[in-house]
Amino acid sequence: MDSTIILITGANTGLGLETVKALFESSKSYTILLGCRSMDKADAAVQQLQAEFPNSATVVAPVQVDIEDDQSIEKAFDHVADQYGRVDVLINNAGGQFDPQMYSGELTMREMWNKSWNVNTTGTQILTHTFVPLLLKSADPRLLFITSGASALTESENLTIRLSQSPVKGWPKTSRAISAYRSSKTGMNMLMREWTRILREDGVKTWCVSPGFLATGLGGNPERNKQLGAIDPAIGANFVRAVVEGGRDEDVGKAIRWDGVQPW
Repeated sequence: MDSTIILITGANTGLGLETVKALFESSKSYTILLGCRSMDKADAAVQQLQAEFPNSATVVAPVQVDIEDDQSIEKAFDHVADQYGRVDVLINNAGGQFDPQMYSGELTMREMWNKSWNVNTTGTQILTHTFVPLLLKSADPRLLFITSGASALTESENLTIRLSQSPVKGWPKTSRAISAYRSSKTGMNMLMREWTRILREDGVKTWCVSPGFLATGLGGNPERNKQLGAIDPAIGANFVRAVVEGGRDEDVGKAIRWDGVQPW
């Protein structure tokens, strides 16, 4: 198989799906493995893409994978190893912002914090660890972690940024925070640094990619995100594609934005 093989998790909606579309729009051809927890939703996304890009040389195939389920990850690995033999690019896109579910009463604080880290950090680590043997069979292996601008420790001191501003004194606080999401993405940044160290001699290029504040369903309300200034997800998706295609190879091992390197 000559085309670049890309596995992207959480790819049936939001930034993941937009990234797949951006890859379809590239002048290059790819074999895209569209990862999703639900095979039905993965199949539906594949059908949508095939209808939207009927003449593309890029092909897409569904892969069932739930990064909270070790058995699912192992089955996905066995399937990809058997059918494709390698992975050239692994995009760890699957993630979630669960803080709102605590405020709505759907999750307790402990459940919400544990789920945030289980999805955004632990599950991402386990999937990456599982698929590294297939990455190492690539001639140009690339490993991407989708992070957030909200994860930057340095910018938590910048009071011109809304997320860094303090609520009024007193208790309880009436303003709502996304502390678990921010913390788990900061943890992912360190996770990427560890994989950079571990795989440096193997020639694997790694990044955390910060796509910007996007009008997706992250956090459960894309319309509210738009009102807060979120941008078109296609913009973030084009950035991810640029990294896949070598546009930021000088920034390997960093958390990167369109306009440069994101501070730690």
